[in-house]
Amino acid sequence: MRLLDGSGVSREVHAPFCERLRVKLSWPTNLSWLPGPARGTWFYLYLMMDVYSRKIVGHEVHENETGELAREFIEKAYWREHLASRGKPLVLHSDNGSPMKAATFLEKLYDLGITPSNSRPRVSNDNAYSESLFKTLKFRPGFPVNGFKTIQDARDWVLKFVRWYNTEHRHSALNYVTPQQRHTGEANQILAKRKQVIEAAKAANPPKLVWENPKPQLAGLSYIESGKGG
Repeated sequence: MRLLDGSGVSREVHAPFCERLRVKLSWPTNLSWLPGPARGTWFYLYLMMDVYSRKIVGHEVHENETGELAREFIEKAYWREHLASRGKPLVLHSDNGSPMKAATFLEKLYDLGITPSNSRPRVSNDNAYSESLFKTLKFRPGFPVNGFKTIQDARDWVLKFVRWYNTEHRHSALNYVTPQQRHTGEANQILAKRKQVIEAAKAANPPKLVWENPKPQLAGLSYIESGKGG
């Protein structure tokens, strides 16, 4: 994991540092190309998620990829998620694309008190959460592999996907609750009730089935970390 210090110098940071820092919020963000109406034409999907809850906290589709659009993108998500009142430090992790390294974008991060983090140079899988999310999106049934006719079609499709992913998709990494339930804190109550149902069924039918103990809690904090040796 790479963090920028106050002077703008990028330095390598490994998992032990993350454990000491106890980052409460980590948002990977990335851009992906969506096929346009003709071969070789593209729309640009800006997507951002919360690692802890897996909730998509920001999404926009544009005809260009620029630092100015990235700046507006993160600022809107910051206020929409009420980060100013939550008092939790935020690390925004991105690849080394030009929009995410633009001066106007970095200036806005510092203005909002957000710590920038960048993938290691020439390491394509340092933003695994975002890449996994893009794969889920592009393999979703109904994704128009032959291209979106208009940018509005692309925006409408992505909005529908985000609503499904956040509020309906039972995420395997979250013990099969939705990202929205994890994000709001509702997940612990749901899992507690689930455990009660399973325990009651076990008590009612002890000799008939071999039961595995259910996972009573969700996983703890997640981190974006680099491999050994940087």
